[in-house]
Amino acid sequence: MYKIMTPGPTQVRENVRMARSLECTNPDLDPEFFDYYRETCRLISGLLYTENETLILGGEGILGLEAACASLTEPGDLVLVVDNGVFGRGFADFVELYGGKVTYYRSSCTKALDMEDFRGFLKEHHDFKYATLVHCDTPSGILNPVEDMSRELHRYGILTVVDSVSAMFGEPLSVDAGRIDIVCGGSQKALSAPPGLTFVTVSEAAKKAMEKRKTRIASFYANLLVFKDYYEKQWFPYTMPISDIKGLRTALENVKADTARLKRHARLGEMTRKAVQDMGLSLYLESGFSNTVTVIRVPERRSAADILERMKKEHHIMIAGSFDVLAGQVIRIGHMGENATEADVKETLQALKKVLES
Repeated sequence: MYKIMTPGPTQVRENVRMARSLECTNPDLDPEFFDYYRETCRLISGLLYTENETLILGGEGILGLEAACASLTEPGDLVLVVDNGVFGRGFADFVELYGGKVTYYRSSCTKALDMEDFRGFLKEHHDFKYATLVHCDTPSGILNPVEDMSRELHRYGILTVVDSVSAMFGEPLSVDAGRIDIVCGGSQKALSAPPGLTFVTVSEAAKKAMEKRKTRIASFYANLLVFKDYYEKQWFPYTMPISDIKGLRTALENVKADTARLKRHARLGEMTRKAVQDMGLSLYLESGFSNTVTVIRVPERRSAADILERMKKEHHIMIAGSFDVLAGQVIRIGHMGENATEADVKETLQALKKVLES
């Protein structure tokens, strides 16, 4: 086994693994499980500082992103896609799949988003049903000011969908203060549960937009409305993955108990970036750094694949490359969730230094 230092999936604490092995009831029929599910959803809402309802869906983080777009988009709807990274741009695929018409706001993929420029864009272009934003675009590690952006979009009556899968619980996020309508998270990043679950918080405004549609939502599994009144009806739209949810609940309790979590992520993010530069390496970003992942340009005459393989073979540590337009150009260290310990980060950096020196 390797020490996992990738930007998701991350290391999983033993108490989370053990929770997944607990005895199961029938989640379709046991009233106590409906209570357990709702309590777990409310725990997520509390950790994200929102009164909005949270729903846990049986599927990886991408399901949450698609479900948000599927549930909001009607054919012909105008949607703003903020594009300064692979996942930011990728939202357009979901919007267009359900018949929406995309307008892009494009920003640098290597520099922090300029809020003044964004405000200027919205003054001229604001006839949108909703906008999609990415909190941390994992392939590049760029961090976006999604709360500021969402508040600005709200001034024009534009609903917001935020992908916070790779930032949530490793970066500050206050959903209600940011006026965010739908925020999507995943189990396998800074939350440090196994992959397989996504969760979304949904505002009343977003629910009304879904309910007032003139056309049916063109999906069942990616339809957020199928959960309406699930607790009152004691009826889930599909059988809940109970063992996964038990693991998720324990991971959430770990996060809640870890009051130094955000400060530690910030300290280790800064430490990693400094150490990388002290090695003579170049960061991919110029600004807008995330504290959950550091992205490093592959040095000249070196191969990303070779670096990754040697890290595994010689040091039993798994870090990541990237994909899409960044494939082969960068390597990534994930210092989020259970990965975010000083000992593990230092061990990873020391191993990387040895690989690059030989």
